[in-house]
Order: sequence, then structure tokens, then C-alpha cells
Amino acid sequence: MNWNAKNPKLIDAHTHVHFHAYKDDADLVLQRALEAGVWMVLVGTQLDTSKTAIDFANRYSEGIYATVGLHPIHTEESYHDAKELGAPSADSTKKESERGFTSRGEAFSYEKYKALALEKKVVAIGECGLDYYRLTEETKKKQQDVFTSHIELAREVKKPLMIHCRNAFADLISLLESHKSGLNNPPGVMHFFTGTKDDARILLDLGLSFTFGGVITFTHDYDEVVRFIPIERILVETDAPYVSPVPYRGKRNEPAYIIEIAKKLAEIKGIQEEDAMTETVKNARKMFAI
Repeated sequence: MNWNAKNPKLIDAHTHVHFHAYKDDADLVLQRALEAGVWMVLVGTQLDTSKTAIDFANRYSEGIYATVGLHPIHTEESYHDAKELGAPSADSTKKESERGFTSRGEAFSYEKYKALALEKKVVAIGECGLDYYRLTEETKKKQQDVFTSHIELAREVKKPLMIHCRNAFADLISLLESHKSGLNNPPGVMHFFTGTKDDARILLDLGLSFTFGGVITFTHDYDEVVRFIPIERILVETDAPYVSPVPYRGKRNEPAYIIEIAKKLAEIKGIQEEDAMTETVKNARKMFAI
């Protein structure tokens, strides 16, 4: 495959190199990926990480882009991830720190996110969606309201959604169906898809595409749904620093490792590696207008 600065070998459709996990070497990690022919979409999860994603993207003339959004777990007191946020804040109580939670939560500001969304290097709205894994029943309505606001923002700025969903596919699908007339074309990406074939069928009908990451290299749990979804609707991602693919299990993930995911995708789909790479690049460029 011929590639250059204008023609990437692969596109990592969802990564977080702007997170705390890369505080000492983010630019080296980005440069390593670019030298390997990998373009990247740096995904925001809160107002500050969204701003940081844009800052990083603006340092590079080509190949690095950003998204802006409020991750559902950050709509209230949430799990504290040191890879994302660094050490727990000084005002966290000892009890909070011991159990791995922080009191930080963010109220979604439509106008603040809109201002960021209009930045030239911003290619999608999110990471947004629903996550019922750690949070309580009382938080579901708030997550649904915030996700609805992201849908409205994406429609206004005419950019696709970067959607997160965990243990919440029925509610997420219901919300998307109720806003079907207001979705863009293309409407967006189901990041790190973990749903069923039935979920995928409905989401395909709604126009969504899907990303798969390192998990497909070490479990067969998603082989069936990967085979079911047309290659024209699949993008690849690392979700770095998380979920490193084989042979990098146990190490911090990074965008340069996206090649291993593309290879595994080709194996599962029964196609040539170069075809998997060409198709996923084409899909990402169309999705993000890059």
C-alpha cells in the first residue's frame, strides 16, 4: 500500500493520547504513530480533556483530529481513572480515594461544547452515550438527558456522534430511534461495540458505523458480530491507553499498535490485510470528513 502524509496507512478512530497516561511522552507517541502512517482521532471525555484534544490536534498540520464531549460516567460522581485524570484530587476524602471514586462531576454546558465543536480540527461530538455499569439507577435519567443534548449539538454543528454504550443498548437504541429524524448522515460511530447481532442490525438500519479494538485479538466473543457487520461500516480503534492488542497485552496501548487490530479484523472477516486497511481508512475518512 502506498501511503504518505496525505494518504494514511491506517486511522485510529478512537484514542486518548492526550490523557494523563501519556503526560511524559505524548508527542513521542503521536510522532511514532504518524511515522508508521497512522492518523488519529483524539477523543474528549470532559470539557478539559476535550480542550486538550483540540490543543494536541492543532499542533499538527495533518493526521491528528479531535472530538469533544462529556462521557456518561462523568455526568456525576464517577469512577476515578488515574490513566485519564491523574492522581485523585487533593480535596477527595480518604474514603473516596480508597474506593477509587472522586467527587468530581460535570454539568453539560451546551454553549461551551458548541464553541469547542466549531473548531476546525474537531471531527465528531462525543465521547457521549450511556454507561450503566458503575452508576446507580438515579443517574440513568441524567445520562439520557446529556446524551440527548449531544445528539442536538451534533445536528446543529453537522458532525457525527462518537457513541459509548455499556450495559445500556436498549435505552440507547430507544433514544436514537426517537431522534432518528434529527440524525446526521452519517450519524456516527458506535465506539468499542459490545452489543449483539440484533443490536447491530438495528443500529445499522439507523446508519451507524462501528469500531473494534484490541479485544478482538484475544477473545472470540465478538467474531460473530464482526462477521455480520459489513466491512463498509467498520472502523478500527485502539482506545489507547486501554485494551492493548496481542502481542502488547499488559503494556500501555498506543495508536501505532492499530496494525494488530487491522490484521485480526482481516482474519475474522476472511479478507486480505491490505483490503481491511484500505476499507477502514476509507470508512474513517468518510465518517470524519478528513
